[in-house]
Amino acid sequence: MSAPSPHPAAPPAIILVEPQLGENVGTAIRAMANFGLAELRLVRPREGWPNERGLAAASGAERAVTRITVFGTLREALADLGFVYATTARAREVAKPVAGPHAAALHVRRLDAAGIRSGIMFGPERTGLTNEDLTLADEILTYPVDPGFASINLAQAVLLFGYEWRTSGFAAEEAALPLADARPLPAPREELVRFFEHLESALDDAGFFRPPEKRPHMTEAIRSMLQRAGFSEQEVRTLRGMVTALERRPTRPRRLADGTLTTDRGKDRA
Repeated sequence: MSAPSPHPAAPPAIILVEPQLGENVGTAIRAMANFGLAELRLVRPREGWPNERGLAAASGAERAVTRITVFGTLREALADLGFVYATTARAREVAKPVAGPHAAALHVRRLDAAGIRSGIMFGPERTGLTNEDLTLADEILTYPVDPGFASINLAQAVLLFGYEWRTSGFAAEEAALPLADARPLPAPREELVRFFEHLESALDDAGFFRPPEKRPHMTEAIRSMLQRAGFSEQEVRTLRGMVTALERRPTRPRRLADGTLTTDRGKDRA
């Protein structure tokens, strides 16, 4: 069973400004493909694109990122976008509103619903975006990193936003998981009670409840213990079959009240 599709929405464009290494472009493409981000815009990549090392790092993910375009200037790369986030972890002179990845992901979905294209831009690995770059953005996107080490690898930064964007399209994070919850439904209460009664009857026959006056307390403890397991209907049937098999097995010899030995599982004769 496949996971349900998220609410229909065009993913924002990812803009990498002057990325230095082809490998970093390739791993950013992999991060995009993981979370359904399909458009990459490269502004003056130092090693050009496509390049051999970048494609090797992408490991085939470039086939999922269906639009990869190279631009000569950042202004050209942003020309058709109605709203742009600039990612940075550094304090800058340019005063702009600041959002975290979760809020940003929700906002770009709202913009898309209104017919407004958006983009998320990331700066060079070593220096990040310049103040001039930031003037072209509408808001700052930053991550809740430890201030003592705020630098994030380029692909990791893309991946963090991609995760938030994808999960923002589902009612709950679990709905986006590619594997369905395989846990079986719990057994109906009636089936579970029948199992308890069957087990307790077998334990009675085996002389388990001793002394007899402790039987109510012991059965309550056994039922509570077994209920915590959350057995499925099939598991309850298996357990009842196990109890039935044990009921048919002779016990070790035991002495009855009249002094005779028996392996019968019937109750002691008076």
